[in-house]
Amino acid sequence: MQPIYEQLVEQIKAQIINGQLHENDVLPSVRALSKELKISALTVKKAYDHLETEGFTATIHGKGTYVKGANQELLLEERRKEVETELESTIDKGRRYGMNDDEIKALFNLIMEE
Repeated sequence: MQPIYEQLVEQIKAQIINGQLHENDVLPSVRALSKELKISALTVKKAYDHLETEGFTATIHGKGTYVKGANQELLLEERRKEVETELESTIDKGRRYGMNDDEIKALFNLIMEE
């Protein structure tokens, strides 16, 4: 189970990375988003704080939370991290199914050749 604030952070980061949210776009207010999603305002605030700490947004007191200019290196690292997580999950699944590392590598190489 992933905490709700982490789910929210991941969704907003994905929208920024995929270009659905652009530099200077304003995010919904904490109250508006918490009401829309039917979650605590504290949960939304925690997610927004996390996004700001990671450099994806900036909050101007009394004005709102805005998407910061895309740091291409940061976006690339986020994409790599996402792919790495998926690969680790897939490798773990293969091992749970009884595959050894050589079998997993051979399967990976076969897929990469296509």
